Amino acid sequence: MQKLCRFMLCALLLCLGGCTGTPENVEPVQNFQLNRYLGKWYEIARLDHSFERGLSRVTAEYSLNPDGSVRVVNRGFSPEEARWKQAEGRAVFAGSESSGHLKVSFFGPFYASYVIVELDEAYQYALVTGHNKSYLWILSRTPSLPRSTLNRLVQRAAELGYPTDELILVAQNEAADANR
Repeated sequence: MQKLCRFMLCALLLCLGGCTGTPENVEPVQNFQLNRYLGKWYEIARLDHSFERGLSRVTAEYSLNPDGSVRVVNRGFSPEEARWKQAEGRAVFAGSESSGHLKVSFFGPFYASYVIVELDEAYQYALVTGHNKSYLWILSRTPSLPRSTLNRLVQRAAELGYPTDELILVAQNEAADANR
């Protein structure tokens, strides 16, 4: 019985550790500067997941906690419920602080990968993934991106093997909510 419990604990730890890795053939950006990444980001596009399903006007805001970790506040509007939803979490580097690979937790000791795959030099847009290729976000400092930039990021994601035909373009204004 004790061996079975140990095995189950090891298996659980291995599964949880797998959620903080990077997808196959995907590398985080290097020479990453956290202080430049902090602040508000608008979600331009995403792959669908239950925790964001139906939300519009989605933003993520990053700020430093006193302990050096990153406070993460994700917020989105549910037109169906006519109310805002918010989740607050904490992120820390998964390895080197010069690599754009963090791990974020919204549920106590359980972490998931936050891998910045592409980031422009001015820190104005980013392509972000989770631990596998079913997680993908395109973020911008502004509520919209030039079509050419969005197309280039979608093309890059497709080249990396993401199902870009499933991307959801996120409405970032109240008028778009009314048309849903």
